[in-house]
Amino acid sequence: MNGMPYQPLIAPSILSADFARLDREIERIPSADWIHVDVMDGHFVPNLSFGAPVAKAVGRVTDKPMDCHLMIEDPARWVRDYVDAGAVNVTFHVEATDDPRGVADLLHSAGCRAGISVKPGTAVEPYFDLLEHVDLVLVMSVEPGFGGQAFMPEVLDKVRSLRAEIDRRGLDVLIQIDGGIDASTIGECAAAGCDVFVAGSAVYGAPDPDAMVETLRARALDARA
Repeated sequence: MNGMPYQPLIAPSILSADFARLDREIERIPSADWIHVDVMDGHFVPNLSFGAPVAKAVGRVTDKPMDCHLMIEDPARWVRDYVDAGAVNVTFHVEATDDPRGVADLLHSAGCRAGISVKPGTAVEPYFDLLEHVDLVLVMSVEPGFGGQAFMPEVLDKVRSLRAEIDRRGLDVLIQIDGGIDASTIGECAAAGCDVFVAGSAVYGAPDPDAMVETLRARALDARA
């Protein structure tokens, strides 16, 4: 971005970790750049994961940046809880609010980075006017709600569109992708323009989760070289 060397960020999702041993599960991925926390409310998506108390517990056991992805209704009501839990980035869905700019401003006023997310069926171009007001755009490459789904390559057209617009305007906005990211898919995502890669089952389903983090980073670097 902006002439800087490409540095892909790998953000393992603890949704695929052993919830009963989250501290140890996080210790298994010392090479991770961020820790990704998937928050689901059972309303915006048809699944229930965990909320701010678990995020706060995660923040207590790691010094790594905590990246919270809120798959919840009425994000403005709840974002402050995740800032208080220690998140450095909080991402909410544009489909869940009528005022995404207001939610982003709320996060910034609390000293937190703000991200917006789009589901696979949501076009990204209508939200280009928000790019100057957010720090990250998360493109979902599966339908949000459950881990372990197959990657949807068609969403990469949105990534390319975002990459072109961000670069054209010289903005410092990260592009994140989440869903079906593994050693076989991360390369095409990096080549399309992604900066941050969320991987859950690929990391925690591997015999050596940290080695998989390093493999994913290497594949992303090779794809952008």
